Amino acid sequence: MPRSTSDVEPFESRETDTDLDDLRARLAAARLPEAETVYRAAPGPRRWDQGVPLTDLIDVVDYWRTEYDWRPFEERLNRIGQYRTAVDGLGIHFLHRRSARADATPLLMTHGWPDSIVRFIGIVDELAHPQDPGTPAFHVVIPSLPGFGYSDKPVMTGWGTEKIAAAWVALMERLGYREFLAHGGDWGGNITSVLAGRFPDRILGIHTTFAEAPPGVSTAGLTDTERRWAEETRDFWGRRAAYAKQQATRPQTIGYSLVDSPVGLLAWILDKFAEWSDTEDSPFETISRDRVLDNVTLYWLTRTGASAARIYYESHNSFDPELRIDVPSALTMYPRDVEKCPRPWAQQRYRHIVRWSTPESGGHFPSLEVPEYFLGDLREGLAAVLAAGR
Repeated sequence: MPRSTSDVEPFESRETDTDLDDLRARLAAARLPEAETVYRAAPGPRRWDQGVPLTDLIDVVDYWRTEYDWRPFEERLNRIGQYRTAVDGLGIHFLHRRSARADATPLLMTHGWPDSIVRFIGIVDELAHPQDPGTPAFHVVIPSLPGFGYSDKPVMTGWGTEKIAAAWVALMERLGYREFLAHGGDWGGNITSVLAGRFPDRILGIHTTFAEAPPGVSTAGLTDTERRWAEETRDFWGRRAAYAKQQATRPQTIGYSLVDSPVGLLAWILDKFAEWSDTEDSPFETISRDRVLDNVTLYWLTRTGASAARIYYESHNSFDPELRIDVPSALTMYPRDVEKCPRPWAQQRYRHIVRWSTPESGGHFPSLEVPEYFLGDLREGLAAVLAAGR
């Protein structure tokens, strides 16, 4: 029977009223710039050509200061079950919800940036306790990446995706899960792929919304849709990824603003939720303001704007070009994600793809944008993975 060791300690979130009052005071005293020079009336995606429009930011800041309540999210985290343990000297925070089902399978879920454990909080109960007895059940483990949320901030370099993947294996074994499934998106998808490639004896299979092709692939033989995907991905990295260059080269510099100014932090994160979501104008078309603010407030209260940005410094462009993945894999490419890998390219690295999905809607944050579809797709993908491994 899997069990926690004495090295794992229960953890509860309880931020002080003083810190919450300080946040509201900073929001009230914020100094804002003038409106963007490409001002356009809503709705319309071109309104965001210079970043978060002033009117939108004012609206969210006012809501954050006067109406948003952190406590329900904090209580939700505590109900799910929070823990901390040290791996390689670094404190790691994680959510852990065990299923009551005897046939449940351990499932590790890894978030990315600019999100957090908030990415998965809405589906934990459904994964652990499905109402239909014929639906797979999982023991769900959701760690906070090093430098994110309630995990410790590394004080020296080295905590890149390879080390994180090894730490996740140690974490799962400490919980009694020697073999497990893994899912991730964004950096979490990268880490999930590293897990599968480096630790095939521990990984039963993976589901991911991220796939990175090996270098030197050709567009010959791709469909028109796949060629468009390749062009969109090149455009993203060529013209729309200044945030990644900044965080990969000078995370400390941007970190001062992210830790000192809640409005600066909000704008930096909201910009990505807007650009990377499958919406025509505002990310709030599909994701609630409260959910976005749960995420931003977690960054603010834990003072992790700088430390989270450093994952780019540690791992940007570091994915091993020779890494090959032979465990059963389910991949989903959402249409408005910022990176979409054509299947002929993906299968050169992921050599046992048992399910390939291309939904009609959804962007970079599918568990928040299209949660019902995401949950069904994840379940079906993991079921296919488990069946292939039998």
